[in-house]
Amino acid sequence: MTTEAALALALGYLLGSIPFGLLLARLGGKGDIRSVGSGNIGATNVLRTGAKGLAAATLLLDAAKGAAALMLAEWLWPGTARFAAAGALIGHMFPVWLKFRGGKGVATYLGVLIPLLPIAALVFALVWVALLVLARISSLAGLAAAASAPLTALVLGDRLLALTLLGFSLLVIWRHRDNIARLMAGDEPRVGAKRA
Repeated sequence: MTTEAALALALGYLLGSIPFGLLLARLGGKGDIRSVGSGNIGATNVLRTGAKGLAAATLLLDAAKGAAALMLAEWLWPGTARFAAAGALIGHMFPVWLKFRGGKGVATYLGVLIPLLPIAALVFALVWVALLVLARISSLAGLAAAASAPLTALVLGDRLLALTLLGFSLLVIWRHRDNIARLMAGDEPRVGAKRA
């Protein structure tokens, strides 16, 4: 790994590790989001507090930090966008500030796709929203959206990027392993339903 790639990875990690859900929930008077619902710091769990505006802001900011990491890295060290993308995802999922217990990466994944492969970002968003509306299960929508990214890159003929995105998707899927178990058991809560 070159020095530039390492710097891009570190930059991506630092930006990705900003816990917007936790910060916004506290600023919005909702307390520690980790004590609510799933304990996750992402937009879906912020939504469980009933604060739709804070949840929307969390989603947008989690995506924005992923996109910003790539664009800034590419400006500083051309050709390092994929390293910054990896850093942003890892930072979001395993932030050092929260003892490496972060979010599941769906919104940040969308964010890194926007500058990396805009068509894949569009497909990702469409799959995510469509399944969220139809099934009302956030994890299912996120998993399907994540799976769509490497497939889109493959269809577009970029095999190297498809492999990179496959790695990102597998990371998102692994972070959803508890959700997958609940989906298989039929116990995964729907958006809008109160969680025990």
